Amino acid sequence: MTATEGQPAPSFTLQDQNGDSISLDSLSGSGVVLFFYPKAFTPGCTTEACDFRDSHVPLEQAGYRVFGVSPDPVARLADFQAEHGLPYPLLSDPDHEAAESYGAWGKKTNYGKEYMGLIRSTFVIDGDGVLTGAYRNIRAKGHVARLRADLLGED
Repeated sequence: MTATEGQPAPSFTLQDQNGDSISLDSLSGSGVVLFFYPKAFTPGCTTEACDFRDSHVPLEQAGYRVFGVSPDPVARLADFQAEHGLPYPLLSDPDHEAAESYGAWGKKTNYGKEYMGLIRSTFVIDGDGVLTGAYRNIRAKGHVARLRADLLGED
């Protein structure tokens, strides 16, 4: 199943880095930037998470709440958030149900080996819960700048 732009975003309820449940329904009324990343503390994921940290204020001022999602356990997310000063919630998706519903879980290849894993992706959801943007299989570096250009009209 793959989330489709213009359709309602797949619902989810996931635990954040503090063990609190956050659901898409609870975010109604504000825009959401949901970025899926493979694993906390890896170089690419740290780059992407810190880019979102550095862009948090302009995205928030434009009406978007940022959430990072990975298969990592809650405790690891808490450590990742604390170490890098991430001002937004990190959500744990250990069974990759949310990732699957958004089409961010699938076949990957690394050094010639195929396996199933998280595909770095970002989704933009409007205040009515409609998926308005889907960035799939993106590179960590430069992605947030592109997203800001699309959402905020920056060059």
